[in-house]
Amino acid sequence: PSTPPSSPSKDAYLNDTDQVRSEPSFVVVVAIDFGTTSSGYAYAFTKEPECIHTMRRWEGGDPGVSNQKTPTTILLTPDRKFHSFGYAARDFYHDLDPSESKHWLYLEKFKMKLHTTANLSIDTDLHAANGKRVKALDIFAYALAFFKEQALKELSDQTGGDFDNNDVRWVITVPAIWKMPAKQFMREAAYKSGLVSRENPEQLIIALEPEAASIYCRKLRLHQMVDLGTQTTQNGFSPTDNVGSGMTQGDRYVVVDCGGGTVDLTVHQIRLPEGHLKELYKASGGPYGSIGIDYEFEKLLCKIFGQDFVDQFKIKRPAAWVDLMIAFESRKRAAAPDRTNPLNINLPFSFIDYYKKFRGHSVEHALRKSNVDFVKWSSQGMLRMSPDAMNSLFKPTIDHIIQHLTELFEKPEVSNIKFLFLVGGFAESPLLQQAVQNMLQGRSRIIIPHDVGLTILKGAVLFGLDPSVIKVRRSPLTYGVGVLNRFVEGKHPPEKLLVKDGTRWCTDVFDTFIAADQSVALGEMVKRSYTPAKPSQQVIVIHVYCSERENVSFISEPGVKKCGTLRLDVSGTESTALRREIQTLMQFGDTEIRAMAVDVSTGRTVKASIDFLSH
Repeated sequence: PSTPPSSPSKDAYLNDTDQVRSEPSFVVVVAIDFGTTSSGYAYAFTKEPECIHTMRRWEGGDPGVSNQKTPTTILLTPDRKFHSFGYAARDFYHDLDPSESKHWLYLEKFKMKLHTTANLSIDTDLHAANGKRVKALDIFAYALAFFKEQALKELSDQTGGDFDNNDVRWVITVPAIWKMPAKQFMREAAYKSGLVSRENPEQLIIALEPEAASIYCRKLRLHQMVDLGTQTTQNGFSPTDNVGSGMTQGDRYVVVDCGGGTVDLTVHQIRLPEGHLKELYKASGGPYGSIGIDYEFEKLLCKIFGQDFVDQFKIKRPAAWVDLMIAFESRKRAAAPDRTNPLNINLPFSFIDYYKKFRGHSVEHALRKSNVDFVKWSSQGMLRMSPDAMNSLFKPTIDHIIQHLTELFEKPEVSNIKFLFLVGGFAESPLLQQAVQNMLQGRSRIIIPHDVGLTILKGAVLFGLDPSVIKVRRSPLTYGVGVLNRFVEGKHPPEKLLVKDGTRWCTDVFDTFIAADQSVALGEMVKRSYTPAKPSQQVIVIHVYCSERENVSFISEPGVKKCGTLRLDVSGTESTALRREIQTLMQFGDTEIRAMAVDVSTGRTVKASIDFLSH
């Protein structure tokens, strides 16, 4: 049903403090960093906020990789029940007989699907290693249920009794560049997993990864990080100083969060005395995480052995393929700008064996024939990659990151940046570090926290303890609704004219709630009024449109798309008033968009919700 001509009230922004719900009290904050390649959790008791516990070491960790996080891998039994997560899933899957393993459902690196799916919905599918399809929502819910169980078990052990889930505030981190549907998808998965209930949504906060990193970074003491410019940690401060002691009112810094799937860039400014943060430019970035290097390696294998073989091998010998990627992972971490000796990658026996059956000649023969001169075969059954070959696998991904940083630093809002914090697992790569250094050429100090892979987790805990630390955010998109306005000759295009009961209306007018890159304070409300078309109407459905452009006049313009629905349930609030007015308040300054509504004539609350997923 279209909204009748309602003139939205223009007193759009007001800080209704009474609208902000009082904070419920929690005993502990648990943050889950659900990453593309690895995941983990950390927690702090609200009574000792300074003491952040990262979870215990995981069983079955890889040599040469810190095991504070576990791989984001999940295994379901042949009848699709949850079996295991992380190293445990990988090891069990690996030990299955190949005739059995093809019936089990093994998934990894599946989080990227939420970023790359254009029309994400509750029914979006994922593919397991054996090619079978599973519902993405089920997989995310299984993973969150696993973390819930692990964390509650650890908290119960710590406190010596059964720890009650109601005493936990949960925080889940997501990339800042994720669109609203992906954030809502994560929340739906949390409801499905039993992490929190729909009736109590405040128990879960969706935190933005680079924001969490930012909150942690400004608390860093100098002995907890490396300054790339000097490679030392003393820069005229004593090592126990806070970086914050080098940060003063108005200081600006950039956080570059380089994860497995995405790279996220956020620009913050510190506002003293409270040290609140203000976002200076909307989050940017893209799908340029470290798994891009894995794809390049896969492309290289296709070039040498043929795409047809690689596709077949992945489906017929999924466990061996996982092995090969694990072997590549540890060599990937050894890549460095100054490396001169080759990197050897173990080829699983079944790869060599299956290739011979598939092609009728040896792996060695394929390498000789392929003209890929920087990859050789070593007699010990390994691929020998020259350092140049390995570095070339990094190049496309790093080039994307550098291009993005270069563009960001050209923006007028992004001048005088004092620090650049490089965080996330991929930030450990010396190749990436060197590229960022070359690009910046000393324009700002590059700081890398020591526990770079845990920065987001620790920051997310701090954010859960005090979500109001980020006072001003920038809207990534322009949001609004379509309305009818009085037709103005000369201003409105004639094809938009609609005459109704003798009144001339202009259709498709885009009524902006908030514009892209507009700054919004925490708790700031956008206020609009709507009237039901018929007095008996039970539900008002209003379509929400969005665009990447700041100035939008009509919902029919290119680049404007329907992205959500605002539902106002007005049943049970019938009144005798001639004109019913539903006043809607939308909150945009948070990591998620919230809506509330009131029936003006009766003062009663109307159930309001914004849904971004079913489009």
